[in-house]
Amino acid sequence: MKKMAIGWLSLFFSLLCVSCGPAEKTGGQANRDISPVLTYSHSMELSCARRFSVDHYEEGYALITIADDSRYLLVPEGMEEPKELAEDIIILRQPLGKIYLSASAVMDMFVAVDALDQVRFSSLKAEGWYIEEAREAMETGDILYAGKYSSPDYEQIVSEGCNLAVENTMIYHTPEVMEQLQRFEIPVLVDYSSYEADPLGRTEWVKLYGLLTGKEKEAEEAFAEQIEAFSSIQKEEASGKTAAFFYITTNGEANVRKSSDYLPKMIALAGGTYVPERLGEEDAASSTMTMQMEEFYAAAKDADYLIYNSTIDGELFSIEELTNKSSLLKNFRAVQEGNVFCTTKNLYQSSMELGTLIRDIHHMLAGEEEELTYLYRLEE
Repeated sequence: MKKMAIGWLSLFFSLLCVSCGPAEKTGGQANRDISPVLTYSHSMELSCARRFSVDHYEEGYALITIADDSRYLLVPEGMEEPKELAEDIIILRQPLGKIYLSASAVMDMFVAVDALDQVRFSSLKAEGWYIEEAREAMETGDILYAGKYSSPDYEQIVSEGCNLAVENTMIYHTPEVMEQLQRFEIPVLVDYSSYEADPLGRTEWVKLYGLLTGKEKEAEEAFAEQIEAFSSIQKEEASGKTAAFFYITTNGEANVRKSSDYLPKMIALAGGTYVPERLGEEDAASSTMTMQMEEFYAAAKDADYLIYNSTIDGELFSIEELTNKSSLLKNFRAVQEGNVFCTTKNLYQSSMELGTLIRDIHHMLAGEEEELTYLYRLEE
């Protein structure tokens, strides 16, 4: 019965995600012909993720293609590397039990598929983790701190036999680190989940990490849970409410999300409308922008709700704390009516909870605060 429910939810969400658009050119027949001894079997089904693809071959081999055109061949335990393999392909040998995880948003995916024991090194210290399981694993020594992404402890990760480094795109700012890891024959996989246009496209990257860790079934179930959380609000009508999502920078400006970013899309999926509307260019590299407070006021003063982003600036607990950052905020309609919410500090690391966050925003717009998980109202 559970398998049938997961299948139905996957079908529902695949229909919902038609608006995601065509997949990135991360696969295709020409790219599948990587060795004369490998026979293509099938490709991984993806509902909304567009920044990676997986092609399966007979005898358990799998070709992973990432949006930066990197290609990896996952070789099952006990199997040999295929002959005459395309030169650009990086070999990943299972089991991958000593991973250096520098892409912090990915940790939640390893927890979700019960593969935390395959992460051996972290680029964050224990106190930097809001994910309880990760913090506890570091406190007990099951996961070791191995330096920041920009300055990893090479001696430590090499001596312990690190067999994969999972980085975010910040690694491209320090290409010498990537080169050094490769020099030590440590494969580097760059996570592009944050570049997914669709909110739950980000969450669907759990299927990739489920594949790498031999937890594909668990990954399907984890993704289905978020589909279910989201689908629970789909039959309800749009609220007609508007909401702004922002934080105040140290320069006193408002940092907001561009309209093409995943958070405005989550507000829309939750039945609301993001303001300011039509903000930023659709294909711009950055997903955020800063606005002078006067400009932000003109565009968002009549918003029904304000959501303060705590992941950069830290949590707030009262409207007074917010207005101390800019007195102009006192004139916002949402502030005057007390409809100001803040995200919890663990939101950024909770990459497997985007379906829950969409549901949270829906409940906020509907005035159902007892149901909230990652949002809370600021005290007046």
